[in-house]
Amino acid sequence: MKIRILGSGTSSGVPRIGNDWGDCDPADPRNRRTRASVLVSTDTTTILVDTSPDMREQLLAADVRDVDAVIWTHDHADHTHGIDDLRQLMHLRGGEPVRGFARPFTLEQLQVKFHYAFFGRAGYRATIAIAPLPDVFEIGDIRVRVTDQPHGGITSAGLRFENNGKAVGYSTDFNVMTNEMRELYAGLDVWVVDALRRAPHPTHPHLADVLGWISEFGPRRSALVHMDQSMDYATLAAELPAGVEPGYDGLEITA
Repeated sequence: MKIRILGSGTSSGVPRIGNDWGDCDPADPRNRRTRASVLVSTDTTTILVDTSPDMREQLLAADVRDVDAVIWTHDHADHTHGIDDLRQLMHLRGGEPVRGFARPFTLEQLQVKFHYAFFGRAGYRATIAIAPLPDVFEIGDIRVRVTDQPHGGITSAGLRFENNGKAVGYSTDFNVMTNEMRELYAGLDVWVVDALRRAPHPTHPHLADVLGWISEFGPRRSALVHMDQSMDYATLAAELPAGVEPGYDGLEITA
């Protein structure tokens, strides 16, 4: 099982519009960050997490032609507004809708905002067949475990993927570490986790918190994502402890 970081950036990406690189060195391609999304796969199963506004370019770069399912963590624009590009996956599947999963509130919001994608409209068939995201289920040969993470006034889905004795965790868009999350992220081989910036933020974790949780949980390898323009790759890589690295678009980690 492996996880590919499709997008390692926060909602504005890096650089921000206006060619704003902040503290990030524009000469380092690992600092060019699209919006947050990952792909989890085995030899027989592929799961896409979130449909970022940059999804088309992300899937082209990863040479993805089909997925077994899409899981949405929550309904914020930077995690959902590439949803229309699932239409091309549906065409490649011979017109069969793409399977999707989301927690009930997220599912409801997606259906309100993108009604046509789930129900079709004149001349266009539905693109997605969506169902509520349960706490534990299987997609192909991957077992998925889920918990709800506080994210400001809403919750996001925290995810653990298991296959052949290996475990990968994906945690984005949260600001509190609950006991349920601690249980979900214990004993991971790989943890890909939101670390927005060094300074505290009201709805995202900051670097010191994340490093503390990594020390507590002891994953074999961790990669930081959802980073803003203050988090230069080389600077950050030089100061992180062993087993922890800044993620970047296109990074693949095998569990």
